[in-house]
Amino acid sequence: MADTTWKEKAAEKREALLSSIPLEWRLPAPLPPPAELPNVTGPEIRKYLSAREIEITETSAVYIIRKTSSGEWRCEDVVRAFCHRAAVAHQMINCLHEMFFDAAIHDAKTLDAYFAEHGKPLGPLHGLPVSLKDTIHVSNVDTSMGIIGWLDTFEGQPLLEKTSRPESTIVTHLRTLGAIHYVKTSVPQGSFAGETINHIVGHTPNPSNRNLVVGGSSGGEGGLLALYGSPIGLGTDIGGSIRLPASFNGCYGLKPSTGRLPFQGIASIVDGESAIPFVVGPMGHSVADLVFLTKALLAVEPWRSDPGDHELPWRDEVCETVRSRFRGKGERLAFGVMYSDGIVNPQPPVARALGEAVQLLKSLGHTVIEWKPPPHAEALTIWRENITIDGGHAFHSALSLSGEPATPTVFGSKPSAPVDATEVMRRTIALRNYRKAYLDYWNSTAALTGTGKPVDALIAPVHHGPPPAMGKVRYMGYTCAFNVLDYSVSVIPVTRARKDIDVYPSNYSPLNKMDSIVHDDYNANLLDGAPVGIQIIGQRLQEETVLALSEEISWELGRGQVPRL
Repeated sequence: MADTTWKEKAAEKREALLSSIPLEWRLPAPLPPPAELPNVTGPEIRKYLSAREIEITETSAVYIIRKTSSGEWRCEDVVRAFCHRAAVAHQMINCLHEMFFDAAIHDAKTLDAYFAEHGKPLGPLHGLPVSLKDTIHVSNVDTSMGIIGWLDTFEGQPLLEKTSRPESTIVTHLRTLGAIHYVKTSVPQGSFAGETINHIVGHTPNPSNRNLVVGGSSGGEGGLLALYGSPIGLGTDIGGSIRLPASFNGCYGLKPSTGRLPFQGIASIVDGESAIPFVVGPMGHSVADLVFLTKALLAVEPWRSDPGDHELPWRDEVCETVRSRFRGKGERLAFGVMYSDGIVNPQPPVARALGEAVQLLKSLGHTVIEWKPPPHAEALTIWRENITIDGGHAFHSALSLSGEPATPTVFGSKPSAPVDATEVMRRTIALRNYRKAYLDYWNSTAALTGTGKPVDALIAPVHHGPPPAMGKVRYMGYTCAFNVLDYSVSVIPVTRARKDIDVYPSNYSPLNKMDSIVHDDYNANLLDGAPVGIQIIGQRLQEETVLALSEEISWELGRGQVPRL
């Protein structure tokens, strides 16, 4: 690195990525600018693909597995189709950090040979392509995490040989199950921002409107899914990094509680900060796909390989009880709804999405109460205090390997003093006390639901608005608070912004300066057609509950147009 400037190193990596795309998959000409061609989804990306590739890539993960596990589809054909579509997607929105197509095709051929010999699939995910956020290690593949100094290293440490890159535990489990890895997706510098931009691949814009952001930090995953360059992928989340990209790209996502899915061996720029750690979870095109992947991973008993995992298998009985109650068989459900966190009000499209969900729940006979918890401002303070205990030194140390400057992130342009052990203890106690206060409030809703029991789940915004313009991800309080609480959260798409009906009242009075900025940012014409999702929140380790509710609510909102288990 000493003889190469950070700009040169970044340019070399960009060129290497382009060179890894077969010539026949290269776009014939650069795309027009976003002002002329904002939307590259649907017909725009399909024109570079064959009818067979479109059929394969626009199929759900569950259906792909059905086809490959029966031998009706060859794994090689499936993987080649997704490699091609992902390559095109990257040329449109800079959504990939790594492409290892040859290795993926080799793995697919191996699976096809296994099926030909044994007449059965290797595992429950036989031949399923699974994309990975570029914080997740794959053997013999770089993990840069958007940091130039991490290129050609292992988390900044020199490589003695290519095989010295250990693989993340979850990747090894997925291979055992029959999944195939083929790409790693773009992240913000250090994987720690709500907008995906770094000095390696540049900015990853939203494919439905390239004037808007894709979200972060699992932004490349969200963009790739929106372009159907992946049937399902893995992201990580410490403050909204799965949920924002899912909502901003019209996808589904699951942020599990800590220790439900194996995080062992995944890179983190705040590694060692254990009060509010990153978690890993799936992102995809349907709740059914998320459920299938989660169940498959839990079936391998990941707690035997990751000491941080709970010994908690998938609980079908929880799902069935929730589904039955939602459908009116037995006691009805009760929901809290957070219309505002009291800091930043939702913009009109989000307020409408919440209203549609509430109206649906009430029409089905479920109880809905307004959520008035302990102040979320306190949760945000606790979040910031805990994830910055080292003053950003690890982040800035990583940047110093190449000399690249910081992009706008939570850590700022330079490090600050790390806190001492006494202060860490104070912050940990504040976290514990807030969790207890929130739990007490949740339990207190038993007096309001009419069932004698607390609410079953909470409905809330993912973000105060649809995906904003670049540089305007102002506030992430609607997601960070639930990392503080370590709650299980899923995201479902609900609607798209409409400029004709999504308008602020003429007499709107902002709550504070930040709310005023968010109000002034709102541009109904720019956001027209942008995706809007909501969060479905359960208490700790309630992944089955939130996924079952997500499935049922999505089914009803979509009037049967989405898959249902």
